[in-house]
Amino acid sequence: MSTCTSDTESFAVDDLGLLNHSIHPSTVSTIKRLIDIFGAIIGLMITAVVAIPVAIANKIDSPGPILYSQIRCGLNGKTFRMWKFRSMIVGADKLKHLVTNEAKGHIFKSIHDPRITRVGKFLRRSSLDEFPQFWNVLIGDMSLVGTRPPTRDEVMQYEPHHWQRLRVKPGITGEWQANGRSSINDFEVIVSMDIDYQRKWSVMYDLSLLAKTIRVVFKKSGAY
Repeated sequence: MSTCTSDTESFAVDDLGLLNHSIHPSTVSTIKRLIDIFGAIIGLMITAVVAIPVAIANKIDSPGPILYSQIRCGLNGKTFRMWKFRSMIVGADKLKHLVTNEAKGHIFKSIHDPRITRVGKFLRRSSLDEFPQFWNVLIGDMSLVGTRPPTRDEVMQYEPHHWQRLRVKPGITGEWQANGRSSINDFEVIVSMDIDYQRKWSVMYDLSLLAKTIRVVFKKSGAY
């Protein structure tokens, strides 16, 4: 199993008991998994419908692949390949160092990121760029509700208490997406909300966050 840590870092995390000291109930819930599968199937059906117009719009606006993938860190630091509709120019990752990070802490955000295409701005504001992640949910790498899946370079900078985020599966939505989305740009606030989600977790709470996410997406509030 590939993880987002080196052997030294894995030992430090396990030794402190911050990552693997207990199994979070959400990761073994049969009901949560069934909801994920059902939701992923519905989501992939919608994805198949929107994929054609998204592909045409992207082809006209910024030629290149319709999909974008990136290695992210999931449950207990296990790596997986996350999929999205491409919202940036081809080769955007190599230009990241040229963009000013407007977030605080181990997360990257830029309101006016010049790498985002015109179509990409619409995809992000409508959250359509996230729809291919339903495939990640179907195969079990992600959940409909969880924590934001961090990148490897973000995780390599984690302090001990940050590892608690990885005790649950990453989600398409979660506590901070439903309660602020991109307007929350302080990593410590995100960590606090993710840990709070773990404390409050239940199937009904997941359903309430899904309903809230749908409302904020339709209002296009807090997204860029």
